[in-house]
Amino acid sequence: MRTLKAIVVGGGIGGLAAAIALLQRGIDVEVYEQAGELREFGAGIQISPNGNRALHALGVFEALRALSCDADGKEIRLWNTGRMWPLFNLGDQAIRKYGFPYMTVFRPDLLRVLGEQVRRLKPDAIHLNARCVGFAQTGDGVSVQLADGRWVHGDLLLGADGVHSVMRGLLHGPDEIQFTGMVAWRALIPMEALPSHLVRNVALNWIGPGGHLVHYPVQGGRLMNFVGTLEGDRWGGPPWQEPSTREACAQAFAGWHEDIHTMIQAAPSVTRWAMCLRPFLERWTVGRATLSGDACHPTLPLLGQGAVSSIEDGIVLARCLEKYDDVPTALQRYEAVRRPHTYAMVRGSSENLYRFHNPVLATPETAEPFISREWQTQAISDRYDWLFTYDAEAVEI
Repeated sequence: MRTLKAIVVGGGIGGLAAAIALLQRGIDVEVYEQAGELREFGAGIQISPNGNRALHALGVFEALRALSCDADGKEIRLWNTGRMWPLFNLGDQAIRKYGFPYMTVFRPDLLRVLGEQVRRLKPDAIHLNARCVGFAQTGDGVSVQLADGRWVHGDLLLGADGVHSVMRGLLHGPDEIQFTGMVAWRALIPMEALPSHLVRNVALNWIGPGGHLVHYPVQGGRLMNFVGTLEGDRWGGPPWQEPSTREACAQAFAGWHEDIHTMIQAAPSVTRWAMCLRPFLERWTVGRATLSGDACHPTLPLLGQGAVSSIEDGIVLARCLEKYDDVPTALQRYEAVRRPHTYAMVRGSSENLYRFHNPVLATPETAEPFISREWQTQAISDRYDWLFTYDAEAVEI
């Protein structure tokens, strides 16, 4: 039988994960990335057990684990008093319950490990400086036009080009980037610059009225990833990130606990990122072309599933193409499996704003009963177990 050829637009985490899963199943892949190198913006990322299960299926879990931190636990702290509530053990207990740990990872490390695996399976699969500007398809193939005028051809196309996806517009027409009114302040802080009581192998969520802040170690504990998100900001439009200063960040988080200001002052640099979403699509697939990751289900980072879900997309897509002889049928099955799951994840993440940013968090007297109720053991299990137990290699297709 003739080998299928997939064109993947986008060389980020989701595109490379899909390329690996496809190559593992004997499907030829060409990845087209508009940048001159494989690079990830941002800093840290949390990989939950379902994500590590997927990375294991791709053959990269152990390589990434050697570069990451297995978080011992996850905790909630109140924005002003610093009172702490333990959420769940993420070390040995996570492995016993879910089969895989919860890791905190430097995003460029994850991208590098995925890129190395793609090139191990097919050395010339990744094409850089290759911006896609056009698309066409017939009953038996797809064609993508590059900015230099070339057309590349295959049997199917995957648009894995992120929240600002070009392929989404080519397939489904234009829609608006939706600025959420929230801005994230990001920094990478050398761990050696922090006092000893902040040097812990724990993922911490500070929650407060109209904002929250997370920090956790990455790169084997050498760096602290810091992301603080606040509501009520404005943004004029693209670009959706900009350099900022420690002083501006400290002013934005005025009144928050002194530990937060200690981290801000230790940050070598700070950037601001607009938090953006896209409307839900009624369908992802058109004939022999479909979407994955942030191109079709961008999410707020309040369940820790954004990158993880894009990795799972690639595995389910590859499994469907392996099972079904007809490409359009395979893509429809992929969408039927993944769209309900990912949209439920997006909704669940948005619903967590109620728990992370609630006005009752303003004072300890109103915050403490709220946190004790919303973050008790059964409530946590209800919100997270259906995600952490998901197995992209075993879900029915």
